[in-house]
Amino acid sequence: MTTAVSPLLTRLAAERATGALLRDRGTLFLEDGRVVHAESPSTPGLDVLLTTGGGLAPERWKEAVDEAGGRRQVARFLVDSGGLADGELEICHLAAIFDAAFFALSPGSGPSRFRRGATHWIGSVRSVPAEAVERETRRRRELLDAVWPYPLLDISPVVPRPAAPGQTVTARQRILLGQADGVRTPADLAWVLGRPAFHTLLDVRRLAAAGLVETPRTRPVPLPAAPLPDWITESQSPDVALLRRLRDALEASL
Repeated sequence: MTTAVSPLLTRLAAERATGALLRDRGTLFLEDGRVVHAESPSTPGLDVLLTTGGGLAPERWKEAVDEAGGRRQVARFLVDSGGLADGELEICHLAAIFDAAFFALSPGSGPSRFRRGATHWIGSVRSVPAEAVERETRRRRELLDAVWPYPLLDISPVVPRPAAPGQTVTARQRILLGQADGVRTPADLAWVLGRPAFHTLLDVRRLAAAGLVETPRTRPVPLPAAPLPDWITESQSPDVALLRRLRDALEASL
């Protein structure tokens, strides 16, 4: 029998619960037991995927948040106003869900809490069964280790190495290596490139396996404290202790 990635998520799905499942490294929003959105300070949000990585102008995103955020209908506004096609929004939204869930449900992500009734201002796009989210999270963990089992790569600065004579570098890898300055971590590169953080981790591990990126042997020195991200949206007041844990998790992921 396969062990659940998050026993609480499994139970909430069975109860058809609606609300926000909060952990140190992210939040999953549920509606009738299905995952409708997810966010993590370790990953670029839907806004970055659409504006930096996609074709949406930043001012169109800001307009949607200003006009429809209070009604929790940002997604609907983007489509109705002609800013995005339904399919483009749905693809980016699913990528954001699975990306954030991978980090939110990671081992050592701290205790889980559930805020019943909490909703997200993005509004309705598409829901995903909790079982599918857990299954994909598990698959991604296994894939990373199968490619190159050195998890320190995920939190360390990406240090490029010269290619061997005749070694092929893909266009996607060339773009990533062009932004790797020996200081940026995979998370930093994901934000700069507007790519999902997991896909960036996978790219970096593949580059390390090919000898095109240094594989670190010791943990990096923690960076100074960063301000808390404004990514939790719910009706209740935030828990101060929780926010402190989120800050610590963000610092550890940089």
